[in-house]
Amino acid sequence: MIDEPHPTRAAGNFFGRRHGKPLRQHQSELFENLLPRLKLDPGQPAPQDLRTLFDAPVEKVRMEIGFGGGEHLHHETGRCSQTGFIGIEPFINGMAKMLTALDTEPRPNLRLYDEDATAVLDWLPDASLSGIDLFYPDPWPKRRHWKRRFVSDANLDRFARVLKPGSKFRFASDIEHYVNWTLQHCRWHDAFDWQAKGPADWNGAYEGWPGTRYEAKAFREGRRAAYLTFIRK
Repeated sequence: MIDEPHPTRAAGNFFGRRHGKPLRQHQSELFENLLPRLKLDPGQPAPQDLRTLFDAPVEKVRMEIGFGGGEHLHHETGRCSQTGFIGIEPFINGMAKMLTALDTEPRPNLRLYDEDATAVLDWLPDASLSGIDLFYPDPWPKRRHWKRRFVSDANLDRFARVLKPGSKFRFASDIEHYVNWTLQHCRWHDAFDWQAKGPADWNGAYEGWPGTRYEAKAFREGRRAAYLTFIRK
């Protein structure tokens, strides 16, 4: 476990750079034409029933924060077609990859947001989500940047407010320090329970897990992943 005092509440941006390689023309067109149709608007009142956000009938709604290239989210929206998903990714090139995938294989059970996830979390009604996924977030490895890690008391408060009792917060990372950090924060927070009984509960990937490009790179470089699941009490 990390040797740290009780964590403070984080503030400010939790993501780094917004831009990578220049977008291709088709990707730019998708930003102009497709993203506006799918993007949530936290400036408008949130519906009390989030299922009305989607173009397909759904039974519940989940969120993935920082979906990267969208490998897991696009796979999961197809695998769980009766679930609505909110996908958040501020990195423009990651969003471009998702939009390209959606241009080929649309997902009527998906809405997107390309800015700070906390804006959506603060916009959502109480107990409106059936799950939150946070996979391979930026670990902000330098000590002076730890306050920018997404897992914090303040964001766990946000999670606790919007998650239904019995729903799951899932966290995956290949950075041991961030895994321990997350365990400590969730242990200190009275709304979450880690029910793992042994290594098999965090060494094995989630059901239906397709892997991601980042994860494959981590494995090639000799790092192992931990897959944590916390239950909203």
